[in-house]
This record gives sequence, C-alpha cells and structure tokens, in this order.
Amino acid sequence: MIHDRLDIRRESLSLRALDGYPLTATRYHAPQPLAQLLIAGATGVPQGFYRRFAEHAARRGFDTLTLDFRGIGLSKPRTLRGVEIDFLDWAQSDLPAAVDLHQHAERPLYLVGHSFGGHAFGLLPNHHRVQGFYTFGTGAGWHGWMPRAERLRVLAMWRLVGPLLTSVKGYLAWSKLGMGEDLPLGVYRQWKRWCSRPRYFFDDPQMPDLAARFAEVRTPIVAANALDDLWAPPQSRDAFMAAYSSAPYRARDIQVAGDGLGAIGHMGYFRPAAQPLWDETLDWFGQLQASA
Repeated sequence: MIHDRLDIRRESLSLRALDGYPLTATRYHAPQPLAQLLIAGATGVPQGFYRRFAEHAARRGFDTLTLDFRGIGLSKPRTLRGVEIDFLDWAQSDLPAAVDLHQHAERPLYLVGHSFGGHAFGLLPNHHRVQGFYTFGTGAGWHGWMPRAERLRVLAMWRLVGPLLTSVKGYLAWSKLGMGEDLPLGVYRQWKRWCSRPRYFFDDPQMPDLAARFAEVRTPIVAANALDDLWAPPQSRDAFMAAYSSAPYRARDIQVAGDGLGAIGHMGYFRPAAQPLWDETLDWFGQLQASA
C-alpha cells in the first residue's frame, strides 16, 4: 500500500563503520514496514540526493536507510587534505556497517545501488544478508566505453584537471567543477587507476582476488542503465556486471524516450521524473519477497 498523503518521519543516526570511523545515516520510517531497504550512493553524491526516492520507498512499506560514506556529506571531516580515505573503506567498512545496522530479524533486507553502489556490493563481507540488489548506472568506468565527446572530456579530467586540482588542494576539489562533492585523494587515485582499464578494478594487478570474491555473490541482481547515460552505457555495465557470475542476474536497458521518462543521463535515476523506475524496482523487491 502507498501512503501518498503521509509525511515520512526522518531520523538522523550516528553509525560506526566496521573500523570505528563515525558516519551519519538517515532512516526513513515506513508507516507500515514490510521490508528493509538500504541505498548505496554514487561517488561524491551525498545521501540527501536520494531523499525523494527514500521517502517514496518508505510510503510503499520499505523502512529505508541512506548514509554518507566517510569524507562525504555529513560524514566528512573539517578538511580532506591529508586524510587517508579510499573506495575500499566505503565498500568494506562503511556500507557493511549499514547492512548490519539496518537488517531486521523479521523482514528481508534489499539494497539499491547507484553507480559506485553496484561496485561496492561485491566487496561487502556481508552481502549474503541482502535478499535482492537493484543498481542503476553501474559500469566499468573506462573511457573507451563512452561516446567520443564524453571520452575526450573524461580524459581531460583524468590527465589535466584532476592532477592540477589534487596537486594544489591535496584532494580532488570536484565541487569547483560543479561535479559533486570534493573527493579524498585516495578515492581519486583509485578511481583514476581503475578507470584506465576496460574491466575497472578487475583488471588491476594489485587486486587479483576480486573476480573470485564477486563470484561468491548469490543474491538476485538487476542492473538498469539508461541509453543516454554517457558514463555508464549498457556495454560498460555488461563489462562490469559479468563478474557477478554466480548471481541470478538481469540487465535492464532503459530506452528513455521509449519508456516515457525523458532525459536521464548518469544522475537522473533518482530525480522525481524517474518515479516509474522507482516503482519498477520496488515491485521487483515485492516479487522476491512474495516468492521467498
């Protein structure tokens, strides 16, 4: 049941990552909770960006949790200069702590990812506690999967703008480019290295065990990518998601105009116009719950 007229109660929570790092999360209380839902956001995107989706999910009975990874949003320190934070901290300490916090003895837990959220799921030490995973805009990140104009723009960021900003600031001052929140230096360096490879971090010789770890995932997965997502077009998604080789998996190509959604790009999955996608996602979780 959708409680359209109900205001959803939000609760700010303090959360400790597995290594003790302090994080801030937000719980959106479902009036009549049927399931638990956790949102794993994109790189440099604060949890407030997902508020409308979280409220909509709560109205549909999903008790929903969002969080800011360390160094982002309400979980960032006074300055990012000199701070040691990378993607693996987010995926192996921050997000699994949210899984532990939000699981419920009597209700299933589902996870929605956006971009990096789809990368992080296979790195979770507790992914087995999640009964269904739906991710938007997840891809391998390699410039070669992108259309030519976007490819040149991204290469300029990696080869010119990024090195200049990080040398001056000590972190990636992404906010100066209007691209999102500033990113810790460790995140920037990993991102740049992994995006230089067609299969992202699976081609990184420093991380030879990743394919085996991702192959351990058995959770049902849907990966949806818009055809106008220049950063993560379907072929980029396919190159990355192939690593979830043991999971029941379905790829979803969003036709945009054909689906009546208008432009989506890489960030439009969680804007109000994309509500049909939200309902499609939540319906899929409902189907999993009914068949369990």
